[in-house]
Amino acid sequence: MAKGGCKAFADLIAASPDAASTYQSAVGGGITVFCPSDDAVRAFMPRYKNLTAEGKAELLLFHAVPVYYSRGSLKSNNGVMNTLATDGAAKNYNFTVQNEGDAVTIKTAASEDVAGVKSTVLDADPVAIFAVDAVIEPVELFKPAPSPTPAPAPAPSADAPKPAKAAAHHPAPAVADAPRPAATDSPPADQKKEAKKSAAAGAPSCDLRLFAAALAAVAMASALA
Repeated sequence: MAKGGCKAFADLIAASPDAASTYQSAVGGGITVFCPSDDAVRAFMPRYKNLTAEGKAELLLFHAVPVYYSRGSLKSNNGVMNTLATDGAAKNYNFTVQNEGDAVTIKTAASEDVAGVKSTVLDADPVAIFAVDAVIEPVELFKPAPSPTPAPAPAPSADAPKPAKAAAHHPAPAVADAPRPAATDSPPADQKKEAKKSAAAGAPSCDLRLFAAALAAVAMASALA
């Protein structure tokens, strides 16, 4: 591990008696180790120091699978895998291996990020060691990653104005009739006076015509007699 860029991780295993003995026991039956790079371990050390001795051993064991996987077979084994930290048949301390093309990543529920396999440190059956670019965090030791916040729903469009209901249901309020303007075709007061004068002046001529017609009728009647 030290020669493959994982010296810091190897030193942590050597400093943990429980982890070191478990690694030694697993070699005979086959083991695949995902060792974080030195840079990844240094960045993670503040959190590692806060773990108990048992928690530190479990974290170190979480980075190994009790089965030998070559690089080729690892690419064809998508899904959940047990680790050296898994307690018997209990479904804990597992991680998920994902493959996309030549890229192999390891995902857990404790982190939104994935640990990507960078290189092969050793591949000699029954032992395979792959360098990864991040410390793999078990959800049993660290809080689950927060769920992504859903995008806000679009604001509902304003409702179209509702048409007015029939007047039979809601009659419109009565409105008083506005005062009518004075008729514009009424003759002015002066014109009315002139009309009366003209009518008075024309009255005698009308009476004379009637009187003349009456005399003519009397004369005709005398002649016939």
